[in-house]
Amino acid sequence: MIAELKKGEDCRSGLTEHQSLSKAEINRKINEASVRMKGFFQDIRSNGNMKLETVQAIQTDIAPVILEAAKNPDIHYLFEQLQASKEYTYSHNIGVAIIATYIGRKLGFSKENLSTLTLAATLHDVGKTRISESVLEKRAKLTAAEYEEMKLHTIYGYELMKDIPGLPPSIALSALQHHERENGNGYPLRLKGNDIHHHSKIVAIADVFHAMSSDRVYQKAMPFYKVIEQMNRDMFDKFNPAILMGFINQLMSTLVGKEVMLTNRQTGTVIMINPYDPLKVLVNTETGIKDLRREEDCGIERIIG
Repeated sequence: MIAELKKGEDCRSGLTEHQSLSKAEINRKINEASVRMKGFFQDIRSNGNMKLETVQAIQTDIAPVILEAAKNPDIHYLFEQLQASKEYTYSHNIGVAIIATYIGRKLGFSKENLSTLTLAATLHDVGKTRISESVLEKRAKLTAAEYEEMKLHTIYGYELMKDIPGLPPSIALSALQHHERENGNGYPLRLKGNDIHHHSKIVAIADVFHAMSSDRVYQKAMPFYKVIEQMNRDMFDKFNPAILMGFINQLMSTLVGKEVMLTNRQTGTVIMINPYDPLKVLVNTETGIKDLRREEDCGIERIIG
């Protein structure tokens, strides 16, 4: 089915036109895609099921925007746009899909494999349409019972998609497995290593990275350096190290020349990356060059542009 959808996707995306789109135009299309995802999710919640027509519409209306955004070697500018959305539940799906597709491109995925990964990432949280809205939108920490209910979104997502004709198995599996971890301490099945589908491993990394980088109803976004530090700590425990290391290295390598805000509220431009400790960059600020190796309590709060 993906091969057939891909033809329609190519026709709808207007690839020649998209190659010259400005960042503002891509951001506008990302916002539109988030609104469309909200509509799709509301329909699934109302109907209680997911139809092939919905998957086809997502593949033709939303996937081309994701694929275009992920082509940019510098995806930092997208984070601010995705964080700015008040509809986290829906913009999160778009953000995860862009990051996962970005990773897939860097891993050299074929067009068809990348298209499947994009769809899997876009739909990874579709099971949340069966979670009560009071739990999804709760502004305080979930109770133990509410957390157990939230965890069921993985199973619900799999159930919604597993029997859709022609849908590649990895799409339903990514919904089921994106909270599994390499060490077996994830959920719902406590799978380990090779028992987790490759697409699910990528979606897991994209999911956690985007979640920690975003404002949510119950938690503010973590500073950029904290996100990277946490992902590095989890590299050889929770996530596939080859996939995660490649993603972080690529992300950090594009920082040179970027304007950043530091945790001391100063802004400046990154002029050099330390290959042995990529977060300890040289930053040119109004008060001079700061070497973050010598600034123990100072890090990159966020990337401005």
